Amino acid sequence: MDSPSLSALDPWPQTVQWRPVSSRLIASELTQRAIWLVILLGVALTTWLIWESWWSLAAGAAVLVLNIIGAVVDVRAVRAYGYAERERDLLVRHGRMIRRLSIVPYARMQFVDVTAGPLERAFGIATVRLHTAAAASDATIPGLEPAEATRLRDRLAALGDDIGEGL
Repeated sequence: MDSPSLSALDPWPQTVQWRPVSSRLIASELTQRAIWLVILLGVALTTWLIWESWWSLAAGAAVLVLNIIGAVVDVRAVRAYGYAERERDLLVRHGRMIRRLSIVPYARMQFVDVTAGPLERAFGIATVRLHTAAAASDATIPGLEPAEATRLRDRLAALGDDIGEGL
């Protein structure tokens, strides 16, 4: 009989060493949310100044409340991200309410992307995206420091080549 602590989302509790993403991803996500908040509150304020209608103030208050809730969710979501490198595959987990564990075999990888938008660059982070033949099995690891993203990209590309040669 299986132990109650085993889970399909954590099948190797003592054997896998999970690596978290950078905490700078939290600052990046909150900054992006703050930019949108300022824009939406500006629209609500402008509508109120033009038409002096109560609904624009109510919309502004709703936007503020939803963004506060969204900020809490963002922080928890970033803390749930993790990845682990094993001998034959890469594990990526994320999500709090709907948890997801992706296992990407190195031999199935087609290519690895490293991207960094303007906001990510400002916070010194990058995103590694693994592409496989199946669109649903692509995995993304956001919020890595550029040196770690480069190391992971190079390692995954080398492992994909080495394992793929034997096929």
